[in-house]
Amino acid sequence: MSDVLFQNIRLIGEGIDQQGDLLVRNGRIADFGPALGCPDGAEIVTEDGAVLCPGLVDMRAALGEPGFEYRETIATAAIAAAAGGITTLACLPDTMPAIDDPSLVHMMLKKGEDTGSLTILPYGAVTKGCRGEEMAELGLLREAGAVAFTDGAKAIASARLMRVALSYARGFGARIVQHPEDPSLANGGAATEGEMATRLGLPGIPAAAEAILVARDIRLAQLTGGAVHFAHVSTGEALDLIRKAKDAGLNVTCDTAPPYFDLNETAIGEYRTYQKLSPPLRKDADRRAVVAALADGTIDAVASDHQPRDTDDTRLPYAVCPPSGAGLATLLGVTLAQVHNGTISLGQAIDLLTARPARLLGAEGGFLAKGAPADLCLFHPERIWRVESGKLPGKAQNTPFDGRPIEGKVLGTWKAGRRVFG
Repeated sequence: MSDVLFQNIRLIGEGIDQQGDLLVRNGRIADFGPALGCPDGAEIVTEDGAVLCPGLVDMRAALGEPGFEYRETIATAAIAAAAGGITTLACLPDTMPAIDDPSLVHMMLKKGEDTGSLTILPYGAVTKGCRGEEMAELGLLREAGAVAFTDGAKAIASARLMRVALSYARGFGARIVQHPEDPSLANGGAATEGEMATRLGLPGIPAAAEAILVARDIRLAQLTGGAVHFAHVSTGEALDLIRKAKDAGLNVTCDTAPPYFDLNETAIGEYRTYQKLSPPLRKDADRRAVVAALADGTIDAVASDHQPRDTDDTRLPYAVCPPSGAGLATLLGVTLAQVHNGTISLGQAIDLLTARPARLLGAEGGFLAKGAPADLCLFHPERIWRVESGKLPGKAQNTPFDGRPIEGKVLGTWKAGRRVFG
């Protein structure tokens, strides 16, 4: 493999924001700094106005494989991820079969390696079959390589089971990742409860369903000393609880996804099934609260929350259509909108997409450092493109951002020093 020299590029990573060069050798970052000089035979990459950052670390994505290959395969997800600058992805375990057996963890790790462009970090299921009844063998799953434990899009409803899982996972330093939505309040709902849902005749889910489960699990984390992570947090009330828990020194973290800071409930106004998400889109006051939590550091990461669906899944009446939302190709661009409007700096945005999720997952990628893997994303923060369902890379086309112009385009992605996109 020949050397690659990124020349006169803005380099951004955790604690780094400088104009300079970066040298890749043997799949690793050999050096970076001002005017390194070009080794003989090196490939030179340069682009006016572009930014080079670590490959994105997506800490929450559903993949169609195994069991739902008609929605998406690992190979097609890898294509979309590379186009979005993602080089590491944590996949949810609520597949068919669920990732509740060490052999399935090994399989997902191997399938990621086989893509040549994407490191897959599997979550292990908290309960067998993600059914919420009997706890899976968390210790064996961890030994096999599971990065954390979750039941994916299903909340762990039993307080007793959640307490046991937090206690057990604490013994080997693992997190429990919760879908924070009280199922007794959310089951059967299709939109956030309120005027919009009433006007559209849709069954509502109270926004408080999120905060109720967050409050319970913060208390359980305090009781057990365990680590709980709340996924795709979407309400101001829940974020206030998480902020206070962090201030109290509890081991509580959270992420959100681009729809919850870029869209609000008005996006579903014509029964657009691509905008039916779980949790549902919220009122604008909650969207603004998510934006504020990005800025003040309450939110630890931005994840794609990728949920692929095929056309037949989404061509159903809104009330019975399954929640979804393809998000791999748009993760960086939609997040950069918060940079362009002045909410967060470019460095903060990159940290939310790279170093901070990498630390939560224990991932090797996500950093610009000598000796680190040369998993890299080159993008132009001002290049404009339009999201078009049917023209996205990969198989899943059910994007909630269909038709949205985006300022910020991935120009190239490298995995272990090899160009895999662009």
